[in-house]
Amino acid sequence: MRELALHILDIAENGINAGADLLEILVEESFRDNLLRISVRDNGRGIPKEMIQKVLDPFYTTRTTRRVGLGLSLMKEAAKRCDGDFQLESKEGCGTEVKIIFRRDHIDLAPLGDMTGSMISLIMGNPGVDFIYDHDRDGKRFRLDTREVKKQLDGGDITHPEVIGFLRQFMSEGLAEIKTAIKEE
Repeated sequence: MRELALHILDIAENGINAGADLLEILVEESFRDNLLRISVRDNGRGIPKEMIQKVLDPFYTTRTTRRVGLGLSLMKEAAKRCDGDFQLESKEGCGTEVKIIFRRDHIDLAPLGDMTGSMISLIMGNPGVDFIYDHDRDGKRFRLDTREVKKQLDGGDITHPEVIGFLRQFMSEGLAEIKTAIKEE
């Protein structure tokens, strides 16, 4: 995949397919530490212990619509290629967390990409799921929690075009604001 946002979208969709009703996505950009950390955690069914290694195999999938499951294996390889790390932790009945670390200045690091578009796609396609998106860039922070948005809507539809337009603008402006974080030596 050309951008990490698409990997994150794929991992989040795995959690939703596993019955999650809460997904937390954390992106930490650290110029000081020269790291990009990404965490995607869900409260779905979790992955049985005996399946953990299988889900990292690019030729294994539980889906019937395609024959390969490339998402996790591609993300793992992308992390390794960028002097990073990949961890998959899961507990049956409790959920799964995928943690990825990249060396920020590695020449092979794909751009983060359109996180606003990925989050809006997740929200629109899964109105019954709550999402928490936290993005930290050297101490500047943006947060979107759809539970708070739904509370403000007081039963209104989070997928209503005006709400989606607001969320898109809120997220775009919030992420643009934290991009002004200055590199600290």
